[in-house]
Amino acid sequence: MMSRVVMGLVLVSASAAALYGQTAKTVLSEPPTPLLPGRFGPWEPVGTAQGVDGVKPDDAIAGVLKEDGLDRASRQTYYEPSVDPHTKDSIRVQAYQFGDATGAYSAYTFLRKPDMHNLPEGKAIGGHSASNAGGEFLFRSGTTVVVADVSAVRASTLNELRLLASTMPKVGGPRGLPPLLPTLLPEKELEKDTVKYALGPAGYQAMEGVLPPGIVGFDKAAEVVTAKYQGKGTLTLVLYPTPEIAGAHGRQIEAEMNKEGTAAGTVKLRREGPLVLLTTGAWTPAEAQATVEGIHLRNEVTWNKPMPLEFHAEVQKTYSLLSSIAIFCGLGALAAVVLALFFGGGRAAIRVMQGKPAASEPEFLRIDLSGQAARIHAEGPEAGPKG
Repeated sequence: MMSRVVMGLVLVSASAAALYGQTAKTVLSEPPTPLLPGRFGPWEPVGTAQGVDGVKPDDAIAGVLKEDGLDRASRQTYYEPSVDPHTKDSIRVQAYQFGDATGAYSAYTFLRKPDMHNLPEGKAIGGHSASNAGGEFLFRSGTTVVVADVSAVRASTLNELRLLASTMPKVGGPRGLPPLLPTLLPEKELEKDTVKYALGPAGYQAMEGVLPPGIVGFDKAAEVVTAKYQGKGTLTLVLYPTPEIAGAHGRQIEAEMNKEGTAAGTVKLRREGPLVLLTTGAWTPAEAQATVEGIHLRNEVTWNKPMPLEFHAEVQKTYSLLSSIAIFCGLGALAAVVLALFFGGGRAAIRVMQGKPAASEPEFLRIDLSGQAARIHAEGPEAGPKG
């Protein structure tokens, strides 16, 4: 008896080992490419040659960058290897990579300091770029935003930073496209350095938006762009996933503006589909009206962010309703065919059982509308003339 038990345990152990051998797999995971390069132009990092990934942003900006979809961050200081790194020029670089270019552009407008001005087209770095007199450069390359603090700006600095921008990860398809909402801003008298784009309440509050963040509708996947116009006021554009969501929040915005009264300046509010337009500040009524009426949602405006849960729920309900209607109609048609075969076949079978043909000739009534008198025929073959 004991030998049988031992033999059973040996077989079970062998089976388990064989099963484990079949299911166990070796998975090789390749580490991600470092966000910052080991070298660009004449600049090399101090310490590790590949930069430092996994850096956490400062608490003051972490909440906003998280809203924008921050994936990872990296920080590194670069020196020229031919000089003493402790006494010569340096470039301190911080890079933030996001899930798409929309989040990167939002972070770019947030990180741009008030004293930074957009670089002209001939001197631009990456997709968007700005700098100040203190040697700070900010630029967006694809889905990455880079802050570079240059200790001494020289003639080759812009070209060297372009080399740095070219090393940033490349992203294609919809993820690599910047948002289209800022392109709806009228160019005339626009102060381009004041354009701010937000995807969440923390970012919107940080850029000092004119509306309370709670009524904008960021929980419904809203996106907001604000900008100032020379000698006028502020223009706010809010884009929602659907016109219904835009209508509901547009009414809340209207109530808030009525509540603020003259403190908000010249207020003109208009909604076009999923887009809500609002002017505030020192506009003249005619300028404000012309501005909001001159902006139209173009056909190429797309939505590249996840829809809110409520939107998915409504779509699912509509899909379920249409599917149920289609199934009901199909079952009704099938039932009609089955009943037709049942009753028609049953009637034919009864006629055959009675010695009659399965099908009977139909009898027709004929109505003569010619207006001529016709001879009356007696019914039945045996009927004849009377009298």
